Amino acid sequence: MMHRGEIWLARLNPNVGSEIGKVRPVVILLAQRYLDAGSPVVMAAPLTTQYWPGMAALRIAVSPRDRLLKESFVALEQTRALDRLRFSDTKLATLTADEMQALDRQLMLMFGVVLPSDLMG
Repeated sequence: MMHRGEIWLARLNPNVGSEIGKVRPVVILLAQRYLDAGSPVVMAAPLTTQYWPGMAALRIAVSPRDRLLKESFVALEQTRALDRLRFSDTKLATLTADEMQALDRQLMLMFGVVLPSDLMG
């Protein structure tokens, strides 16, 4: 069973245009209640080993652990809904509480739920 904040392998092809493709790790973003209810699609963000300074605000660093073997970055700008059939059957790792807090903060900023000034105080 999947849990929010876990990292799983997913098949992202076929991709279109600038979408990230290949089989790669993704972090599960969907709220746990929807995962538990059996949502047929799962919101996830892929990981990449590429760090682009211009995208730093949308990248969350994840150090190697468990079955995640390389320093990686969650590519929040590539967030998408994936059918459950795209996922492997094995969890690779789990984000720490600090990583999830950083991820949630950046998601709220990215989607305009909060303004940067709202996070300051």
